[in-house]
Amino acid sequence: MPPERRMADDAEARALASGLRLRILRLCLDEPLTNRQIAEAVGKNPATVLHHVRTLADTGFLQAQEVRRGRRGAREIPYLATGKSWWVQTPALAGRLLEAFLAEIDQTPPEQHDLTRLGLRLPPDQMHEFRARLRSLLEEFAQRPRDPQADPWSLFVALHPDPSTPAQTATRDSSATQGPNQC
Repeated sequence: MPPERRMADDAEARALASGLRLRILRLCLDEPLTNRQIAEAVGKNPATVLHHVRTLADTGFLQAQEVRRGRRGAREIPYLATGKSWWVQTPALAGRLLEAFLAEIDQTPPEQHDLTRLGLRLPPDQMHEFRARLRSLLEEFAQRPRDPQADPWSLFVALHPDPSTPAQTATRDSSATQGPNQC
């Protein structure tokens, strides 16, 4: 039985409040990586990355794996993402998710991007249905076993009130900010 989605505590919210940390979680999702490997992948200094890795490990988002010997016999600790970020919500995450998304998409060839934008104007009951079905689809695929042989893909979904189009009603449903987050 998968855990229930819950609000992040203060330490968890702070740990997820960094686009770099979200990128680290994505890098370590399928394969355990050492601090040096993570630093190379994100183009940062290993000392800087170590601070972020420790923050993620201390809050349960990364898990240290068995110590191994690296180049020249140095002791290395690989880290693997636990998947906990999918089950933890934090209201202040939107900007960091976008930051991580933009950094990742900037590293891929444009011909491999499948981007689209859709404007919706649905009555409240249909909007609720749309959100529920979208969330259900994401949950279904998030719970499927990951195939280590398959090509890795990333999905970014953002649903928000459209500020460029006047609203017809004075109230807007604020539940759109409470959707799932996976790193």
